[in-house]
This record gives sequence, C-alpha cells and structure tokens, in this order.
Amino acid sequence: MAMLASFWILLVLMNVSMGDGQSVQMDTVKSGFVGSTVELRCLFINSKPPVKISQVTWQKFYNGTKQNVAIANPALGVSVLEAFKERVSFKYPAVRQSALEDTTIVFSSLRLSDEAAYICEYTTFPAGNRENMVNLTVYARPVTQMTLTSPTIVAHHHRTKVATCLSANGKPPSEIKWETQLDGESTLQESRNANGTVTVHSDYMVVPSRKTHGQKLTCIVTYRTERITDSVVLNVLYEPEVKIKGFDGNWFLNRQSVKLTCDADANPPVTLYQWKLLNGSLPRNVEIRNNTLLFKDPVTHELGGTYVCDATNSVGTRSGLVEVNVTEHPIQSTTGHEKTPEPNPNPAIWGAVGGVCLLLGGAALLFFFLRRRQRTFKGDYSTKKHVFGNGYSKAGGLPAHPPMPKNLQYPDDSDDEKKPSQIAAPGGFDGVERDFDGNSEDLKRPYFTVDEGESHDYDERTLAFQYDPESEINDDMVSQTDGSVISKKEWYV
Repeated sequence: MAMLASFWILLVLMNVSMGDGQSVQMDTVKSGFVGSTVELRCLFINSKPPVKISQVTWQKFYNGTKQNVAIANPALGVSVLEAFKERVSFKYPAVRQSALEDTTIVFSSLRLSDEAAYICEYTTFPAGNRENMVNLTVYARPVTQMTLTSPTIVAHHHRTKVATCLSANGKPPSEIKWETQLDGESTLQESRNANGTVTVHSDYMVVPSRKTHGQKLTCIVTYRTERITDSVVLNVLYEPEVKIKGFDGNWFLNRQSVKLTCDADANPPVTLYQWKLLNGSLPRNVEIRNNTLLFKDPVTHELGGTYVCDATNSVGTRSGLVEVNVTEHPIQSTTGHEKTPEPNPNPAIWGAVGGVCLLLGGAALLFFFLRRRQRTFKGDYSTKKHVFGNGYSKAGGLPAHPPMPKNLQYPDDSDDEKKPSQIAAPGGFDGVERDFDGNSEDLKRPYFTVDEGESHDYDERTLAFQYDPESEINDDMVSQTDGSVISKKEWYV
C-alpha cells in the first residue's frame, strides 16, 4: 500500500510539472513599403493553471542593441516611447484594461529606419519571462523617369546620348531595359544612397539621322514583380533630302503642260526653294510657284538641260537635279502608249553578238561544203574509155551498179574465168524479167564501182544505162590490163 501511494504522489507531481507551459506566438517575417502601415502580431499562450502577466515590453533589436518601443503594465497602463509615439500603437484597446493576452502593435507611416528585428517579451509570475521575435523589412518604391536629352536633336555622324531612364531611391534596386527599333546602345550605372536605397541610371545613345526621326524609344523598369514603362518619340532635325519629279523621259516637241516639282523631305520643313539651269538661264515663259516649275508654252529644244533645285531649312541647304532631254517625236510603246526611252545597249555587247553570228555562219558554210564534197564523183579521172558504160570521160558521172544476180551457175569443166550462165532479176532494169546468156560479151565488160553508201544519191536517169552497141574494139584503141581501152594517140603521148 505504501508503494502504491508513493506512485500516485509521483504521478501528480509529474502532471503538475508537465502541464501546458507558456509561449509567445509571432510571425517570423513581416514587410511593408515606405509610408505604408504594418501589424506586428504578438499572442501569449498561458498555462493551466494560468500564470500572472506582470508586464509586456516591445523592443527594437538593431545592430546588436535593444531599444524599447512600447510597454503595457497592468498597474501602470500603456506607454509608447517618444521616438515611436506618433506612429506606433497597440491594436486592441483592451490592453489598457490589463487584457494582455494579445499585444499586437500597429506601425504606420513606415520609414526605412524602421527596418529591424522586433522582440515581444512577456514577464510572468512565477514562471518568469517568455519572448519571441519578428523581422521587419521595409521596401522603397523607386521613382522612375524617362527624359529626352534635348527636345530637339540635330542630325550628325557620331553617336550621342538621346534619352535617359532613371529609377531613383529604390529598395531593392531596379532593373532597366530598353525597347526600340533603333540601332543604338545603352549604359547602366547604380549608386547606393545613405538611407540604403539604390538609384539606377541608364542612357541610350544613337547616331541621330533622318531615319531615327520619329522613332519610338521605350524604357522598361522592373522593380520586384512590377513592370513600369515609359516612352518618348525622337525629334531629329535634319537637312532637306531633295528629289525632282515630273520628267518622265518623254518630253517631245510641242508637248503641252509639262512641269518639274522639287520634292524635299526635311525637319523642320523647307522655307526656301530656288531653281536654276546649269550652264544657262531658265527658259522664257517659265513660272516658279514655290517648289514647282510650270512651263506654259509647248516643249521646244530650249527646254533641254540640267535643272537644279536648292531647298533650305534652319539646318542647312541641299540640292537635287534632273537632266531633261527633248526628242523630236513621242516615244510609243507596243500598246500605243507613250513610253520612256531606254538607253542603247553597250556597243561592246553588239560587237560580241556580231562575232558569234559570224562564227556560226562560217561553221554552217564549212559543213555545207564538206557535205557536198562527200556527194561528188569519186572515180578515176583518167582519159580511159570503158567499154561497159555510157562513154563517161574525165568529167563524166558514174553509173550505178547493175542488179546483182540471184543465182550464179558455173560449168564444172571450164578452165576459164567463171562466168554466170544466167542472171535472174525481178524486172531487171525496166521491170521485165529477162534471161542473160552467160557467154555474152557484154558480161565480160568492166564497169565502174561506186560506194554503196552513195548509190542512193543517183536518180533513175543515172540507172538507165545506154550500152555501146559496138561489139568489137576499134583499130585505133589499145586494151589495158584493167579491161579498159584508150586511144592510140593517147597511148603514145
């Protein structure tokens, strides 16, 4: 029994010591912008049985030192130190009636100097002190501004600063970027201020010209999650750019109502136009109307020449010119409309074309000559007369082959030269089938031979042989080894 009683006493003591303890609940971090309001929460979790709260003290912990901000005491009431009196207060009025379980304070009109760690400390009896801490961060929203270096920029040939983008007194620092179609470059500088803020400065540089005039330039400032943009349009002053319009290349004699216009692009606009004709004076009856030359009379040769227009603005003077040519007659296109004359091709091109044509013509003539030569007589240009022929001499043409026999029969007991006993040709020369005697003297007569590839070049008249009716050789003829005969007069020459 004594042991059981001792166990219960120990259990009661453990229950008392293990009862719910005291704690202070706060946020870990809080933040706010300069000039805004922020709450710093502080709750006391009491024990069971509860302990007595003697006092609550708020302190600022900065650079290792503590500074009192506000105090709440059940007997003395609420007190806020002078440095925070205008900007710090307890959230719940019940604190003044000693209800100290929730001692949340409210910071208004935050300053950068308010950034620190804040401690909420509870003094209790008999448990002692309980405390917790919150870190307060103060942000500073930057002041952004974009400005032109000058309201007007004069065009020149070197790179210059045309605009500035500024993000001043920000915390944390901003990021600056440029957005534009201009071909330029930017610079970036950061400077830290004494109060902990940062100023970011960026310049944009470009070569000012006629092309940059009227271009949009945008600065983009990114601050934390915010995106701030500002834009300007460049105003660049430049000299006139001059072109003369009106000459279409088809000014012909007696043409009516022609004119020339001086078209100038300038900033600021052109204030003075001046016309002149090189190497002479302007034609008679010409009227000048600001930037236009009006020719009242029909076109004459007097109107030809080089016309110059000088355009002037506050930046400078620039000129444009046009060469006017006058033709005798209007130039017509293939559709019947007047056409602007085209310049003649380079004479060197025509010379090259002519040379090619000559080469092609020479090649064609050479080919034709060689072709004709292949078709010319290829026989023996001698004075011999062949018995088996039609009496062709040196300049005579060649007869074609007679039809070749289909069947050749030779006597078995003949020692002489084999002679065809019969030549059967379908139709022969005249289309009639004939029999030839193998012993005929005509078959022994020699004849010309012609290349087979040329036989088709002879007509029917060539194929119609006229055989010499002479059957015997005359006395004044001499036989040759090739079967031909020549005159004795020629033989002895």
